Amino acid sequence: MSDTTVNKKMTTKKSKGSRNRRKSREIALKAIYRIMMNEGDIKQVFLDMKDDPDYNKADEKYFKLLLQGVIDQLAMLDEQIDTYIDRTLPELSPIEHAILRVSSYELIYDVSIPYRVAINEGVELAKIFGGADGHKYINGVLDKVAASARPQEFRK
Repeated sequence: MSDTTVNKKMTTKKSKGSRNRRKSREIALKAIYRIMMNEGDIKQVFLDMKDDPDYNKADEKYFKLLLQGVIDQLAMLDEQIDTYIDRTLPELSPIEHAILRVSSYELIYDVSIPYRVAINEGVELAKIFGGADGHKYINGVLDKVAASARPQEFRK
């Protein structure tokens, strides 16, 4: 096997892993949003998410980690988010609130993900699911969360 073939396989594998994590974030976002809108039971929401067409493309383990982590840390995440927004939490768009919850969870609790990646993923979710310029707002808030949650990494 040539070096080029090996490199292509490594690149493909890495890209697939990234896509799986991105899909996990999308599914987790949808689940958090649904819980926010319908106050649904987390077990039922999890079961319902399995019907999402992208579910099989997602990293199920990471999806479960994100969903359960956000639910477990909801009050703390909202408190942290509230520190950096220019309005009250109820005035946030529900989808932007959900994105901030998922991305803030990653910034605060998953240091294996570089802070720039966590911010970028939140911005990408906002571009897909949020309002016209919502991604700019998300970027600004997550930048502040990152500076607080990871000061050493942020300063580099």
